[in-house]
Amino acid sequence: MTAGGPDTGSPAGAEAAARARAAALRGQLRYHNHRYYVLDDPDIPDGDYDRLFRELVDLESRHPDLVTPDSPTQRVGAAPRPEFTQVRHRLPMISLDNAMDDADLAEFHRRVRSGLAATGEAAFTAEPKLDGLAVSIRFEQGALVQAATRGDGTTGEDITANVRTIQGVPLRLLGDDYPAVLEVRGEVYLPHAGFARMNAEALARGDKIFANPRNAAAGSLRQLDPRMTAARPLRFCCYGWGETSADPGASQFAMLQRLAGWGVPISRELRQVTGLTGCRDYFDDLGRRRESLGYDIDGVVFKLDRIPDQAALGATIHHPRWAIARKFPAQEALTVVEAVEFQVGRTGALTPVARLTPVAVGGVTVANATLHNMDEVERKDVRIGDSVSVRRAGDVIPEIVRVLPERRPPDAQSVVLPARCPVCGADVIRPAGEAVARCSGGLYCPAQRKEAIRHFASRKAMDIEGLGEKLIDQLVERGLVQEPADLYRLTQGQLAALERMGDKSAENLIAALARSRETSFARFIFALGIREVGEATAAALAAHFDSLAALMAAREADFLPTRGVRGVGPAAAQALQAWLLASPDAQATPDLGEWLAAQQIPGLNRAAAAALGAACGTLERLRGALPADLVGAGAGLVEGVGPVVAAHLVGFFAQAYNREAIERLIAAGIRWPAAAVTPGSPAGSQARPLAGKTFVITGTLSRPRDAFKAELESLGAKVTGSVSTATDFLLAGAAAGSKLNKAQELGVPIMTEEQLARLIADT
Repeated sequence: MTAGGPDTGSPAGAEAAARARAAALRGQLRYHNHRYYVLDDPDIPDGDYDRLFRELVDLESRHPDLVTPDSPTQRVGAAPRPEFTQVRHRLPMISLDNAMDDADLAEFHRRVRSGLAATGEAAFTAEPKLDGLAVSIRFEQGALVQAATRGDGTTGEDITANVRTIQGVPLRLLGDDYPAVLEVRGEVYLPHAGFARMNAEALARGDKIFANPRNAAAGSLRQLDPRMTAARPLRFCCYGWGETSADPGASQFAMLQRLAGWGVPISRELRQVTGLTGCRDYFDDLGRRRESLGYDIDGVVFKLDRIPDQAALGATIHHPRWAIARKFPAQEALTVVEAVEFQVGRTGALTPVARLTPVAVGGVTVANATLHNMDEVERKDVRIGDSVSVRRAGDVIPEIVRVLPERRPPDAQSVVLPARCPVCGADVIRPAGEAVARCSGGLYCPAQRKEAIRHFASRKAMDIEGLGEKLIDQLVERGLVQEPADLYRLTQGQLAALERMGDKSAENLIAALARSRETSFARFIFALGIREVGEATAAALAAHFDSLAALMAAREADFLPTRGVRGVGPAAAQALQAWLLASPDAQATPDLGEWLAAQQIPGLNRAAAAALGAACGTLERLRGALPADLVGAGAGLVEGVGPVVAAHLVGFFAQAYNREAIERLIAAGIRWPAAAVTPGSPAGSQARPLAGKTFVITGTLSRPRDAFKAELESLGAKVTGSVSTATDFLLAGAAAGSKLNKAQELGVPIMTEEQLARLIADT
């Protein structure tokens, strides 16, 4: 035995030597993988790498007990899985807002500066917006433990086995200073060279080829057999993070550099830029080099660099206010309009759809394009037989950009709005001044019926698991379901007799229907599918009204301020009137509240601007208001409900059919916790024990976060996604990450579930 070395002559010594050599090989291969896939700077020839890899494969085959889950040899893929399981994101994977042109980007820049009351130029990170599939990858103690698709932003699919096969994704983080819990988020994509090779191999086998790299990446990632995924040349690029047990620091750019140091691939095009000019220069430069990058991108993402400023701006339920995607102009192609058909949506809206001679646009064959509404048809003067330029709006949704009248044939036909619904035959109505025509058949119309039931069963409404689109089609077409209440009368035998069902699937759906009977008032309101009433507005209505009966009996005046607008004082009202008089030519954007906030009117903060936008709806109505009409507490105001939404609500509940449909749903057993209001007191936030309080929820809790969110909102609280000085309480469960650190830094009170229960009991 050599001094200090193992006794390789004995079985124990040979085992120890093999273990040490395997560990050394794994370390070397991880290092070289990082150099090759992340840094694009290999420092050994491919042949030398292959020899190291084969040595480790041989060593592990002779000593199977030495195989570790994070070994580079384990990327070949495991055995096929029967299905993908659901994964709930600990922090939602929300979308990005889009800037379709330079004016949108400038407006975003103004909003950021206004929101931060900034005087100097803000710093941003800039990076390509990859055209792939968004995923999250979770590491615990440095080891990759879970990966999931974005899904609906709240729940995705578990694709851990497939992501483990992607070259460049570390199975174990490098170094030793990484956080105990780290969730990274990014895009899985397919480089052009790999895409071309895949399609060439498919053609050689006589298989179907993929239309574009994004479809190929998505299809590869969702293979039930990970060995199929392993054979595809996928890549991953990290653009951010979700839950982490460590403080990410003060800079987005610096945190991404730390992630790269731990072996996580980030974009080589990542840059820091300053101000609007820096954003424009980066966008123009990358646009010029777009075709030479070697992978598809559809724009540039700009994010405010300072993480504390990100927290200060916060997010809507859809997107962060501190980031935006500046999209490239869509690719276009010429084709011919062969016909125009009308589709009927959930609310009865008739949407004209152009049927086109198929044409390739941006790597995808386009055969249909939306015309939105008759105003759009008339504005563009689209006729059947016309030659048109078509593009994929945002590189995704096909639309007709313009008509080429010089190519119009003599027999081109004008598009005529049908007098009767193409689905049910009911009269089509188009109110004066409105662009949208609607079927008057209501839920008697099968098209509206199907869409209404799909919406009713959706995840953010009644969340009926297993009730998919094709099953709903069967149920409606066979006459088993005419309205949502009919779902609760279905029997296991009826369901089992349907195509692609069976006893087990039928049993599961019956159980899901039973679970959905226990819901929240907000979910029920959202599930009704009232025009313009989204998830946030439904929550505000549930917090404002103490019962369904009170909501159904409300008049338009009950939704709107009886006098004044919350947060607007006399000085602000006078300043606003003076500004309006001095700006007679000002033109507001559709979101009046956001537009007002961007004008930086003295004394008018963002909250007051939002309240004015909700109360007045349009700039014209605001101009017609006297200062005395605006000053006050805003009693009776429901957040998110302006005159238009109020009219939709009253109109919906005024229809006897809708009232009867609701009665049948209640009779079917749908229920929710009673509102906590003082008997005899008026409905509204002042009657709620947690009115005026703002909560943020983080960590792993005993129930889904949505359950706590619904309970808090039913008691009058507001639940937001980020911690700020406006946060009253942080509800923290196990493995709470950066939000907990932020709350401690700002001195925000932190609650456990037990403390929250006591608070509710004591109020």
